[in-house]
Amino acid sequence: MTQLTEKIIFAGSMGSGKTTAIKSISEIEPVSTEVDNNDMAQSNKELTTMAMDFGTLTLSDESKLLLYGTPGQERLSFMWSVISDGALGVIILIDNSISDPFSNLDVYLEGFSNLINQSKAVIGITKSDLNDKVDVVAYHEHLKSKGLSIPVFTVDARKKEDVLTLLDGLISLCESKYTLGEEI
Repeated sequence: MTQLTEKIIFAGSMGSGKTTAIKSISEIEPVSTEVDNNDMAQSNKELTTMAMDFGTLTLSDESKLLLYGTPGQERLSFMWSVISDGALGVIILIDNSISDPFSNLDVYLEGFSNLINQSKAVIGITKSDLNDKVDVVAYHEHLKSKGLSIPVFTVDARKKEDVLTLLDGLISLCESKYTLGEEI
């Protein structure tokens, strides 16, 4: 029996939780290309992803997910389309604690617009405990103003259950379009 593999992309700004989310659900030790962060103005974290993160998650004997995290720095955006090629969908993580999370969201909506239009997307809002002035309703309103209807979840990327909820949401959306990888 051939195992179906599907590619899922984790995208978002530096510090939004992409590497952490993949680590929290991957059944293998994730491959990571983290290096020292030389852009402390963008994020005060010690390390940042330079090329990609990679992990796997087996759903059943018949299906496995390949989990790819993109670099969050816009200067590395040329990698986004390379990594996204052939993906089932994208999970966009947004750090709610930054000063303007909507501008940040717009960068990733634009940068991954081809993937969003060709397949499906969900949005995970991280660090909501650090900024309760911007809530899920505000994100839905922002997306609606752009003519988009994308599910939005509040998540803690460190919690396996939260990341699995994002995956469940994305896979549920894709089931209406795909059955075991084939378009209906």
